[in-house]
Amino acid sequence: MKLRSLVAVATLMSLVSGTAACGEAAQPAGTGTRLSVVATTTQVADFARTIGGDRVTVTQILKPNIDPHDYEPTPADLTAIGAADVLVKSGVGVEHWLDATITATGFRGTLVDASTGVTIRRAEGEDDPHIWHNPRNAKIMAQNIEKAFAAAASADAATFAQHLADYSAKLDALDADIAAKIDKLPAGNRKLVTNHDAFGYYIDRYQLEFVGSIIPSFDTSAELSARDVDDIVAKIRQTGAKAVFSESSLPPKTAEAIARQAGVRVVAGEDALYGDTLGPGLRRRHVPQDDGTQHRHDRASPGCLTWPCASSASRSPTTAGPCCRTSTGRCSPARPWR
Repeated sequence: MKLRSLVAVATLMSLVSGTAACGEAAQPAGTGTRLSVVATTTQVADFARTIGGDRVTVTQILKPNIDPHDYEPTPADLTAIGAADVLVKSGVGVEHWLDATITATGFRGTLVDASTGVTIRRAEGEDDPHIWHNPRNAKIMAQNIEKAFAAAASADAATFAQHLADYSAKLDALDADIAAKIDKLPAGNRKLVTNHDAFGYYIDRYQLEFVGSIIPSFDTSAELSARDVDDIVAKIRQTGAKAVFSESSLPPKTAEAIARQAGVRVVAGEDALYGDTLGPGLRRRHVPQDDGTQHRHDRASPGCLTWPCASSASRSPTTAGPCCRTSTGRCSPARPWR
């Protein structure tokens, strides 16, 4: 994989070098232009846009529902990185292709590792890169981005600091809301089965029971064996888990097959989890309910606090009449599950 990435980068650079001179030269920060930012993943791109506001221009490398574990940069990616003032990465190895890309493009700006200061969880000798699933980690990531923006464009430092304060408050509210909902549930109903092992930080933060994942790895490119399938089916049956949750960036066929074999439902399609990547429109997070099903927490982009929007059992709005308050301050009615 690494060798293939290096070859791909070298090939792309030969294409980019012939056209880059035809574009406009990058403007240095502090000359009245907006800060030019490249962000690798959908998550850190969201953080960068929220912290930077209209004082930055963010180019997002990974598009919605694209798996970051098996990504190779495009000519447009290389051009954008080479011209950026600030490059933001999620870190912890999720962008295995980035180091070679930076070297090839001659990037001379500020590199921000958003994972700096986050306590990294380990399993079977590997670091878990899915740090953003804990809102407390998301706050640290946003802080790292704000510091880099303030250093690169000091004239806008106060604006970045205010955006960080506002966003941190929203993340605190999100964290408290999810924790309060889960704290009301019987421990026996806090079970999660997913496509791959991407939700460890979320599980640890809210004390859920991780039954297992279809792909027993942090990396979606890991091989799935017949024994792995038998093991996860057995665990589902033994624990009484009610569903298998597919992820938006992965085909649902394997999850559907395992769910059928285990005799449980599969959650896929529009209700699939956003594990490695965010998708278009609303972002969803599922939280176990008293009846063993899940509530969906919807979050509009950008910066929307979350409330439970519907019960998967009744497929109708909750009686509490929850809503999603967007960054504009408007409160929209809860959306029922489809």
